Amino acid sequence: MAKSTIKFNDTVAEFERLKQKIARREFSPVYLFMGEESYFIDSLCEALSTTILTPAEQSFSQVTLYGKDSNAAQIVNLCRQMPMLGAYQVVILKQAQQLDKLEVLTHYTSKPQPSTILILCHHEKNLDKRSALYKQCVASGVVFESVRPRDYEIKQWLASFIGSKGLHIDDKAIQMLTDHLGCDIAKISNEIDKLLVSLPADTKAINDMHIEQNVGISKDFNNYELCKAVATQNMAQAMKIADHFARNPKANPLLVTIMTLFGLFRDIFTINYLRWLAKYKNMPMPNDMELMRILKKSNIYAINELKQQSSMWNNRKVFNILGLLREYDGKSKGIDNGGMSDGELLRELLLKIFMQ
Repeated sequence: MAKSTIKFNDTVAEFERLKQKIARREFSPVYLFMGEESYFIDSLCEALSTTILTPAEQSFSQVTLYGKDSNAAQIVNLCRQMPMLGAYQVVILKQAQQLDKLEVLTHYTSKPQPSTILILCHHEKNLDKRSALYKQCVASGVVFESVRPRDYEIKQWLASFIGSKGLHIDDKAIQMLTDHLGCDIAKISNEIDKLLVSLPADTKAINDMHIEQNVGISKDFNNYELCKAVATQNMAQAMKIADHFARNPKANPLLVTIMTLFGLFRDIFTINYLRWLAKYKNMPMPNDMELMRILKKSNIYAINELKQQSSMWNNRKVFNILGLLREYDGKSKGIDNGGMSDGELLRELLLKIFMQ
């Protein structure tokens, strides 16, 4: 199967476009929502299921089925029925990837009825784009591909998501959330929803205190603070944070910490290299807005902080540190680690970084 060319930003843009069409009541007879990221699939399905019919009509003309418990031929017959109440009959198939003989649905999707809206939620992976069902969904309806973000994409999405709620979130709070929850947008969305319920009504911005109090992540002992301590060569504070991580290994996975440190030194290396080009090759030093684009940062404050931190490290040391981080990435996965715990590995790694 050909590799998808859809990017996360494409998914976000199409998600917003479809939400607007649904709000305008511009419906299609068939919807296929597919991919690895469940948040967008479930959100669009929820938008359709609560918009197409009124609550009273839903009781008579809307049915929700699950792939594991359904029969493809029966779904085809159900889609061919006329609505009992309202202009449409809505048939929602969740976990469509678990439906036995999914291709049987082509008997309906080849010629869908205008009075039926079929919504297929295909989680975990894409439907084969070579299949007849996929091609018919493209021809007669809407196909949406839900792509998971990469680690550098999640922060910008999160800031935008919080902005859509009428709030601002600072960089440290974003780092705390993404370190704790990874790139799982569904989990992040759930935590944000719970957080918003807990915040005072007049709250305008979310900060590290809010995250600590409501999500349970320490504002003083996290990867953001560790990177800050390392970047400013505050060895005592870095080792103090490492000791906290060693006592709470499940809440502070070593692999996530190494990835975060690698991102820090990669950015420092990039800024120092650009400075070298400006000094010795007469190439213009990018301005702050251009650096934001190059380093994929969301604000000028983060750029100014990185510029200050990078001046404390020369790239010969940084190059060695990047090598150390690759080495300890392997050790965190059990390769030649001598049976050391994650806490011991982190302490040893930090000592070697400060010794450069």
